[in-house]
Formats: sequence, C-alpha cells, structure tokens
Amino acid sequence: MALSSYDIRLYNIIVLGLAFMLIFTAFQTCGMVENVVISSATKNSNGTFTGSGYISLGIVYGVFSLSNWGAPSFVAFAGAKMSMFFSSLMYFLFILSFLKPMEWALYLGSALVGLGAAVLWTAQGNFLTINSDSQTVARNSGIFWALLQCSLLFGNIYSYFVFRGQDTITDDSRRLLFIGLSGASFLGSFALLLLRRKPYSLNSVRTLNVSQEISDDSMGSISENISGTNNQGSVSAMQPADTPLMALKKSFHLFRTKEMMILSVVFAYTGLEMTFFSSVYGTCIGQNEHFGQQRKAYLGISGMLIGAGEIAGGVIFGLIGKKTNAFGRDPLVVIGFLTHMAAFLLAFLNLPMNCPYAESFDSTYITSNLYLTLFGSFLLGFGDSSFNTQLYSLIGDMYATESPPAFAVFKFVQSVAACAAFYYGGVIELKWQLLILVAMGTGSLLSFSSIEWKALRAKQAGYQAI
Repeated sequence: MALSSYDIRLYNIIVLGLAFMLIFTAFQTCGMVENVVISSATKNSNGTFTGSGYISLGIVYGVFSLSNWGAPSFVAFAGAKMSMFFSSLMYFLFILSFLKPMEWALYLGSALVGLGAAVLWTAQGNFLTINSDSQTVARNSGIFWALLQCSLLFGNIYSYFVFRGQDTITDDSRRLLFIGLSGASFLGSFALLLLRRKPYSLNSVRTLNVSQEISDDSMGSISENISGTNNQGSVSAMQPADTPLMALKKSFHLFRTKEMMILSVVFAYTGLEMTFFSSVYGTCIGQNEHFGQQRKAYLGISGMLIGAGEIAGGVIFGLIGKKTNAFGRDPLVVIGFLTHMAAFLLAFLNLPMNCPYAESFDSTYITSNLYLTLFGSFLLGFGDSSFNTQLYSLIGDMYATESPPAFAVFKFVQSVAACAAFYYGGVIELKWQLLILVAMGTGSLLSFSSIEWKALRAKQAGYQAI
C-alpha cells in the first residue's frame, strides 16, 4: 500500500534522524575524545606526531564557516538528498584519519569535514523544512533532534568500555575505537539514500512564509515572512528551485536583514556552548586528576549524560511543540538558559581552572565531585537541546521558502563562533571561558525573545498562514 504524503514526510524525518544518529555517533564521539586521544598519540609517538585536537577542531569550524556561503548553491545544484550523501562521506574520511595519526591527514581531514558539514547541515535544514508545515515543524525538529542526540549515548558507551581503566590511551585502544566509529559513519551515509521524495499535491504545497523576491530592496518585514504574502497580497503556491547563483545571492542578502543580525547573537552562542560541551568540558574531566585513574573513561559517561539531556529535551520540546504555536518559543529558551547557567556555575565551583589545557590537581572552590560534574553534563545537553530545537522551529517557520540560505547563515555564524572557541579553549583558563558563555547566553536570550515576540505580534495582527 502506497504511503500518503503525510506518512512519507514523517518517514523521511525518522530516517533522516537515524542516518544522522549513525554519522554523529562517529563524529560527536570523536570530538569529545579527540584532545585526549591526540595527546596520548603524541606521547606514544616519541616525537613523530605533534598534532593538536584544538587546532584540528578549529580548522573544522573555520572551513565550515567559510563554506556555508557556497553550500546553498551546491544544494540547489545537487538537491538536498544527494548533497547530504556526498557531504557525509567527508565525515567518514575524517574518522579514518585517526586509525594512524599523521599531521597532514588529521588537518586535511579536518578541512574536508568542515567543507562537508556546511553542505550537510544546509541540506538537512532544507530537507526538514520541505517535509514539515507550520503545524509539524516543532514536532519534527524535536523528533530529529532526539534521534540525532542518541549518537551521544551509543558512541560514548562504546568509548567508555574501550578506555576503561586506562590512564593513557594505547594505540590498540585508539584503533579499536575508530574502527567502530568509521563503520557507524559509513552506515549513516548510505542510510541517507533511503530518503524518499515527497509526492506533489496541491494540498501539500507549503504556502507559509513566502518572502519577497531577492531582487527587492528588502527581504521584507517579519510579518511578510509569516503571512505568506508578497507586497501585492498574492499567495505564492510554489516557487521554482533556486539556481546556484540565486541561492548565493539570497544568503548574502538574508544575512544583512535586521532579524538575522539579531538572531546571529543566538547563533553565535550555540557555537560557543557547543564547543564547550563537546570538547572543553570533556577535556576538563579527562585532565582533572581529582577523579583518579578512571578519569579518561569518565569522558564516555559524561558524553552519555550530555546525550541523555539532549534526548530528554528533544522529546519534551517535541511533545509540546504545538503549544509553542500559541504561546511562543521563548519560555522554552528561558528554561534552556537557566539550565546552562546552573551547569556553568557547577563547572566554576567544581573544576580546576587550568584543566582545559593541562593535567591538573589544583584546588577547586568546593571539593571536586564527580557526580556534580556528571550532573552538569546532563544540564549542558538539556540546555543545548532547548536552544537548538527552538531555533530550528523558528527558522523553519519564518524562512520556509528560503530555508537553504537561512540555515546557511545560521551555520556560518555558529561555526565562526565555534572556531574561535576551539582556538581559545586550549589557551585560557576555565573561568574566563565560563564568563564569555554567561555574557553571550544572556545576550542570546534577549535576542531570541525579541524576534519571537515580534513574530507573535505579527501573527496576532492577522498575518496568519494561508
């Protein structure tokens, strides 16, 4: 029996989430252990390998930020599905580079995955938007996010058992870990080929959020984005696919709009806190000598709890997604903000200030407690889920017909911030990193709320989806 258009859209969201779960089982686990793995590889190499995990991840997000401007053009040329497939293979090549660490392979793989990430996430945002409408975008964002973050559970369970009982990671353990992660990444790439095209029907055409043409002097006010009408009041039933050049122009033009400039504060914060929970926080745990010889294995437990927080947030925010249509998304972002502030406070009190860049037995404000640290891991994941699910929902709602350039701008700003955070993450003390996060988190809460309130006022004034 043929699936209906609605069933295929839900099928696509689930398959998309499962494919990303496999790909990021490899990549997110790699990111969390990379600094510790490379540090151990450097010690084991007798001076023949001198790579840096922070530099590697900085290259990833530096190339990612620049590549975002060309990503919409590639997606317009190749289509969302094939764009995701080919770009996901870059992740596979990056993971393979850890089987035998060589500086040139590590940094080349970092550049490739940065290039692939720009295309992958732009295509993913486009594909999620195509398979959603105003009533399902919040739910679908939650489903995708919960499935994606299951990667933190499976990958970190695996790394925990591989590294358990090791003070320094051996070459055999490293190879065992990355053979498994390479296999997961390869399977995830081919799972993307199972995605299906949504059948066309007049009833399934998206009419929400049709913005003005790029040739206009402005991308239009936020009320026009919400209403689905242009200046003449006509409804756009379907727009032709953008050419690569038009997609590039839209990206640059959209970036200069007032709403995007305000949202860029939120985008930047998600990049900073992503760097913190995905690399710096785990490095602090692995280098905190108060936690004893098992501290490397605790990286896996921390990653699992970050994943549990991400999944819990994705499920909760997905289930109450319809209510955000009526009451707004900002209360959920407030929850995420408060959760992050609590996690940052625990990190400040509980961890040595120099542990981001050195093995440390320095004193802490309170007795360094493993359980509080792991609870902080859960809070970091839950707060990140809050910000990201609501951002995906907001962008998908406001920029439905311009989702590739909108998500490209999102990922550009996010990756620039992440790149900067990876470079300073291995240099400055923990307290200064936490201060940056608190300041940016406060700014992101105010910025998100201002755009969300403006969107709600526009809807209440009569600009409803048609």
